[in-house]
Amino acid sequence: MCLIVFAWRPGHALPLIVAANRDEFYARPTQALAAWEDAPGVYAGRDLEAGGTWLGVGPQGRFAALTNIREPGQPLGSRSRGELVAAYLQGTLSVTAYLEQVASRRGLYSGFNLLAGDHHQLAYLNARQGMPRLLQPGTYGLSNAGLDTPWPKLIKARSGLERLLDAADPQRLLELLADDAPAADAELPETGVGMATEKLLSSVFIASQTYGTRASTVLMVDDQGTRRLVERSFGPFGGQLREVSLEV
Repeated sequence: MCLIVFAWRPGHALPLIVAANRDEFYARPTQALAAWEDAPGVYAGRDLEAGGTWLGVGPQGRFAALTNIREPGQPLGSRSRGELVAAYLQGTLSVTAYLEQVASRRGLYSGFNLLAGDHHQLAYLNARQGMPRLLQPGTYGLSNAGLDTPWPKLIKARSGLERLLDAADPQRLLELLADDAPAADAELPETGVGMATEKLLSSVFIASQTYGTRASTVLMVDDQGTRRLVERSFGPFGGQLREVSLEV
């Protein structure tokens, strides 16, 4: 994932709302959101190259999602970051125990942000900081830096989510994720990838010939534990391929 905005509201009728875009090269083979036949109770998309995932839900109310940290020139990790989400969804460790375990071996992976939660807790781990953090109720955003780093697209998407919280609806959240307007040049972060690439990556929804938003996913969890997932998949230049909706 390259952008996740989410509201964590324990005790509310909708305690967790997530809207996220996964940005990736179009050539990387991917399976759309579905039940995993080899992992009962897991529902997620799947990276068919390395076998992991970027966002999904699992048994006992488990939820996890991942973004990469943008650091040009960082050494390539020996293991795929997508396995971090998949292992939590299929596992039995508590939220904090799992993130503490991941923190102890974070050097095996390229930079990442990891969210993991269940019905009772939601926590966050930044690979560069190395200390798991339980999140308090609130509205948050993650892109390719730390939690709530004020990149223009994060601010825009998080504000859009806040406006929709009183009338949250998957289709309206998907519209929020479809915003392809780039940030103004003066607002662009400097992450070492050059002005043209910063501009391309500055929009909530990214589209080009070879790289862009592959999936837009909305997750809404109600106070009975029902999870509603809606995902749109995209190809080159942002062409929509399919929409999948699940309630589990």
